[in-house]
Amino acid sequence: MNARRFTDPLPLKDVMVRGGFFGGFQKTVLDNVIPYQWEALNDRVPDAAGSFCISNFEIAAGLKQGAHRGCVFQDSDLAKWLESVAYALALRDDPELMRTADGVIDLIVAAQMDDGYLNTYYIINGPEKRFTNLRDNHELYCFGHMLEAAVAYYETTGKDKLLKAMIRYADLIDSLFGPEEGKLHGYPGHEVAEMALIRLYGITGNPRHLALARYFITERGRSPLYFEEEGKKSGASFYWRDTNFRYQYYQAGRPVTRQHDAEGHAVRAMYLMSGIIDVARCTGDETLYDTALELWQSVTRRRMYVTGAVGSSPVGESFTFDYDLPNDTVYGETCAAIGLAFFARRLLFMSPRAQYADVLERALYNGILSGMSLDGRRFFYVNPLEVVPEATQKDEQKRHVKVERQKWFGCACCPPNLARILTSLGQYMVSVSADTAFFHLYESADIRLTLNGQPLSVSLRSGLPWDGAVTLLIESGEASGTLAMRIPGWCRDYTLRVNGETTDAPVRDGYALISGHWQKGSQVELTLSMPVTVIAADPRVRENIGRVAVTRGPLVYCLEEKDNGDALHLVSLPHDAAFTVRHDPDLLGGVDVITAKGYRDDTEWPADSLYAPFAARQPKETALTFIPYYAWANRGAGEMRVWVREG
Repeated sequence: MNARRFTDPLPLKDVMVRGGFFGGFQKTVLDNVIPYQWEALNDRVPDAAGSFCISNFEIAAGLKQGAHRGCVFQDSDLAKWLESVAYALALRDDPELMRTADGVIDLIVAAQMDDGYLNTYYIINGPEKRFTNLRDNHELYCFGHMLEAAVAYYETTGKDKLLKAMIRYADLIDSLFGPEEGKLHGYPGHEVAEMALIRLYGITGNPRHLALARYFITERGRSPLYFEEEGKKSGASFYWRDTNFRYQYYQAGRPVTRQHDAEGHAVRAMYLMSGIIDVARCTGDETLYDTALELWQSVTRRRMYVTGAVGSSPVGESFTFDYDLPNDTVYGETCAAIGLAFFARRLLFMSPRAQYADVLERALYNGILSGMSLDGRRFFYVNPLEVVPEATQKDEQKRHVKVERQKWFGCACCPPNLARILTSLGQYMVSVSADTAFFHLYESADIRLTLNGQPLSVSLRSGLPWDGAVTLLIESGEASGTLAMRIPGWCRDYTLRVNGETTDAPVRDGYALISGHWQKGSQVELTLSMPVTVIAADPRVRENIGRVAVTRGPLVYCLEEKDNGDALHLVSLPHDAAFTVRHDPDLLGGVDVITAKGYRDDTEWPADSLYAPFAARQPKETALTFIPYYAWANRGAGEMRVWVREG
């Protein structure tokens, strides 16, 4: 593994998004999402599902009386919100928000037990039962999210009160779990602690934190199976006992190095894969790295939607089998797409290859953004690729699909997860080795980096996703080294200019490598071709035979009833369709709209017959209007479809 070219992300303060597409979404998160979610966590959003997060911590801290309410993992919602606040404070000076966050941290620490334990469900309901149901009760999951929040808050503000508290908790867990005799040989039922411990290790350098993360990965699924033995002792019912999942629902049916396909709960799977990469990077474990690569191929080559959504079944929010990608019963949880972005980012920084950035970009622009309304106050848990409102109301198999985003959820993992990935986006855009800066995502940002020990200030400006013009300008500093510019997989033609001169830079692993001496005024211009592209699915995806999808640049497009009428299953797109692209600044926050001539089946049908002898279709010409998928369902309820009949 030593020969692999590791790169490191830049600190968030060194990649400041400035305007542009995602800059607008970051502003929405700062202005609307974080304040709105604070109200939700305090149960102050009218007609929304209860959160009970703050109330649970107040009860656990002894500030009031009451019972624990909400899910067993309710603490994690507050943790993710606090993590997003940490990133927000790096993006914008906000003393009031910091005071609120400091107050939340005081409350969290007040709830912590003397030995470091911190989980409101067990503190309120009986700490003597803690760590008796790792399989289902999410203690280590809540620990992981709170630890990530603590690390983020320390990194962006320098304040360590929560970090110290979580180190105490980590040390308690380390004293209870491990391979030694007398310790619990368990691991998280819902993964995330593995990633969090590696982040902590990056700060403390404490080998015990790395060893604990590694143990949670390598012990998982070993015989005797911990979850099975635990269930026998506790008597807790096993929900997945009579299913195809069994313990693979938790990715714990066999050791991780013997897992060759993405299986079970999709969010858990994505978090596990991210943790595997983290541990492999820190330990040099090639077997773990190879396992992660095999699982990556399973996900992205056989089990991922065109939008970057993963997890095709509502039963267990799970993966099923290769090429099983139904559009109308898909689960496609927002958190699962975010987890895929975590996985892609880690692989990308471990070995920069455009294929990883392509998937990261696909998920960000489509399957993740679709989870939030444009005003940041409503959310999707499930992200379908095809919707008929009546079906969601009357077909029990589709009741999980919503045609409008919700104010909040009883299980509200997705909204704060959206907030934290959008506020931390700068950490996904660029990574560096000693002599090379890799530009993975193109978003307007001011960047500070170091090449061969010399600092450079870089202005990156991008018109994506509407315009393929990318400009990189050296604002200050002087250094020699390589600027590696990603050529997206969706781009078939591009031009590259350095200081006004066209260049043919060598391309390796999808990156154009431009080596030279860089100083103030040096400029790189990358122009990416962005034609409308009609794509098809692998023919083994049964649901999409005879269907096509419309894309442009990183965006997947869809048809909505608002523009095209209902009964979208009757619409078809001809093979020789000519497309027109126009920017509408007043539509959906300003989007590029794609129009084309299509057809609608206008065949007359006998009024008294459900079935009749076959007759040739009688298509009628119609105008089709496609909007970006991420923006659907922002204009009221209606039909929607990504995959359209061809011909």
